[in-house]
Amino acid sequence: MEPKRNKGSFWGLVPLLTFLVLYIITGVSTHNFNSMPLMIGILIASAVALIMHKKGEVNRTTFAERVTKYCVGGGDDGLILMVIVFLLAGGFYGVSKGMHAVDAVTNLGLDILPVKLILPGLFLIGCIISFAMGTSMGTVAALMPIGVSLALKVHGNMALFCGTVVGSAMFGDNLSMISASVIAATRTQDVSTMKKFKTNIVMLLPAIIANLILLSIQPIGQGAHLSGSHPYDLLNLLPYILVIILSFTGMHVILVLTIGILTGVIIGVFHGDFSLVKSMTVIHNGMISMEDMALIAILVGGLVALMDYLGGIDWIIDVLTSRIKSAKGGEFAIAGLVSLLDIITTNNTVSIITAGPLARDIGNRFGISAPRIASDLVTFSCAFNGLIPYGGQLLVAAGLAKISPMQIVPYSWYCLLMLVSSIGFILLSWDRRK
Repeated sequence: MEPKRNKGSFWGLVPLLTFLVLYIITGVSTHNFNSMPLMIGILIASAVALIMHKKGEVNRTTFAERVTKYCVGGGDDGLILMVIVFLLAGGFYGVSKGMHAVDAVTNLGLDILPVKLILPGLFLIGCIISFAMGTSMGTVAALMPIGVSLALKVHGNMALFCGTVVGSAMFGDNLSMISASVIAATRTQDVSTMKKFKTNIVMLLPAIIANLILLSIQPIGQGAHLSGSHPYDLLNLLPYILVIILSFTGMHVILVLTIGILTGVIIGVFHGDFSLVKSMTVIHNGMISMEDMALIAILVGGLVALMDYLGGIDWIIDVLTSRIKSAKGGEFAIAGLVSLLDIITTNNTVSIITAGPLARDIGNRFGISAPRIASDLVTFSCAFNGLIPYGGQLLVAAGLAKISPMQIVPYSWYCLLMLVSSIGFILLSWDRRK
């Protein structure tokens, strides 16, 4: 018989609600949801949590004891490992960009791309780049100028080209072994990235196939013409190839990223892209790009620990699961939670870090396997991140294409198909139980 759970207290959610209210008010009043940095919002929520006491507590904890709880939560071994991987992923991105690996992947695709398959080809190029880079924002920034150029050359629908690039960027954010979102999901569920990948690829295969078919039958405009050569050096592809192959062997992600960074440094020095001494600055700059995410992960860990102490975590779980009688319902609760957090924060990694501990408790209660939970967390958060018009990916794409983000949303087909495919996968109830 399942032991009776503590119903917790809504009081424990006050810190999170403080953050969400401040974030929404700031975004609405300034017409820009990036006005309040996430780190500042989470620090404010943390400050609120630190001054709160647990309801019904006879012997109240001191401020120093609550600070200790906060530090213990932020210093969780899984979180610290996540931080290290974030930094290494940033270092790999910096090196691969500095030695022109992104350019090599893009130009290789353009060189072999048939004109009639421009849209599905653009999607596949973006999938390869995002899978190798592990970052949707980096993929949009790298590929969007090419997408805009192609749209102009073939007189195509600019919003459709933008939606194709955004969808391909979310593909890698969702499936790459070195994606911050994947790392966050697998670490919070204590599951290997390979097990998560095997489950997730089956979940999304219908979406991938349907998207390619839809793109291949779209008219791309009149006067389609791609001229000029697209130079690339196959040697520059080696870091990406190694990272992808080694990830599939089950090698630890820290070793995979380290080998990728060292390989990129050797090739970059060999080609004269940077000196051996300069390579350290290149790596450092890449790591700095992930610095905010690493610190936010630690702060969220501390905040969640205090919310757990105040009863907020148990309250959420009780509300989400009070009427759920099956693993299917548990998965939909997890999907709904991470989706709501992503819509509010516009950051899929932060929403996963926040929802992860709750999802794990729900999974334990209903016997949902860890790979399934990790897949649900990443898929639903990534799908909505590619659909919200005020999210970073659509804002960057729209800015580069000089159109409105709202014009792109209806053409972000892969993200829409991700939701349809994932919901269908949950309803089929295949391989859910532990």
